Amino acid sequence: MLVENRRLNKKEIIIVGSRDVAGTFEKEHKEVIRAIEGQKDANGKTKHIGLIEQLQQGGELHLENYFILSEYIGENGRKYKEYLMTRDGFTLLAMGFTGEKAMRFKLAYIKQFNAMEELLKGKLIEREKGIAVRQSLTKAIQQSKENERMHGHAYSTYSNCIYKVLFGMNAKQLREKYGIETKENLRDYFSEEELKAVQSMECLVSGLIDCGWSYDMIKEFIEKNNSRCLVA
Repeated sequence: MLVENRRLNKKEIIIVGSRDVAGTFEKEHKEVIRAIEGQKDANGKTKHIGLIEQLQQGGELHLENYFILSEYIGENGRKYKEYLMTRDGFTLLAMGFTGEKAMRFKLAYIKQFNAMEELLKGKLIEREKGIAVRQSLTKAIQQSKENERMHGHAYSTYSNCIYKVLFGMNAKQLREKYGIETKENLRDYFSEEELKAVQSMECLVSGLIDCGWSYDMIKEFIEKNNSRCLVA
């Protein structure tokens, strides 16, 4: 039973996979797919109306708010279809599952969705806080001579130093780890705890810059005094 936070089309959403639901409710995956897509007979006539068609008939234009077509690699190396479901998609699907045992599973999924939504809210709050922290660090750098000495690359240099201390990797290495391009915001992939740690370190660095410390002095200080190394 796995409800998780995924980044799809540059947006973070909370989803559960159709295979996971099938396994939990002790159904074959093809049954869950059939419930979502519907079923046609040999002549192409609708034998069973699926949830997607029902949504379309109801005038829903954004099916991705419910079901997102995806795929997975089977044990034989072949690609197979699956669906990622949002909370609303899961709710529609689970309506068709009845019985005492099914009800326990539904409640367990709902609790997981609630927990993940709270985590996502916390992360979004930290991202908002981070804007002010980065502005403060940027201002401190601009008012110092470090940016000029580093030919305009002081912010990225300090950021790499902070990432190296906290994660053991610089920005480039972290991007490679997460499989993201340079134009994507690396911090969108950090957890709430990681964002807090980065912002705390940026506040410290900003204060040290304001006190006139050089980059080398700050680097040595945070490397020696940081006791919170995160595993990215």
